[in-house]
Amino acid sequence: MVGGDRAAYDAVEPLLYELGPKVTYLGPQGSALVMKFAINLSLVVQGISFCESVAMAEKAGIAREAAVDAVLKSVIASPMLGYRAPMILDGGMPDVPFANAALQQKDQTLGLRLGQELGTPLPFATLASQFLTVCEAAGLGDKEWIAVYDVFRQMGGSA
Repeated sequence: MVGGDRAAYDAVEPLLYELGPKVTYLGPQGSALVMKFAINLSLVVQGISFCESVAMAEKAGIAREAAVDAVLKSVIASPMLGYRAPMILDGGMPDVPFANAALQQKDQTLGLRLGQELGTPLPFATLASQFLTVCEAAGLGDKEWIAVYDVFRQMGGSA
């Protein structure tokens, strides 16, 4: 994602494809940062919704592995779930997180602040942010943020 002067972007666009296969020009300077916040807000909402759904399925007697497999084969599957969903399986949590709960919370806070400045309601992102706060309070702030799954299991009496 790129924001800035269009002529400058056009001049370096071929080089950007050397860095990665997908390049999107978004508009003036700052546009890419706004889009990063927007994507991260949605990413966390999707991940937290996934966690609560699998925790419910598991409490109903469905094996966690089977629930994760079903989600990844369903219409709600996404690239993010493809690499994060296996993390909630036994032994799946990475030793070094891609984005720990504290870091993800920082991006949520910045995105929510931008939404407030723009007068854009963000109710789902606000609730997701609260679950990241709970995750940190539960001592999981240094873990991959998808560890919020453990919070749902504890809240449901499964952990």
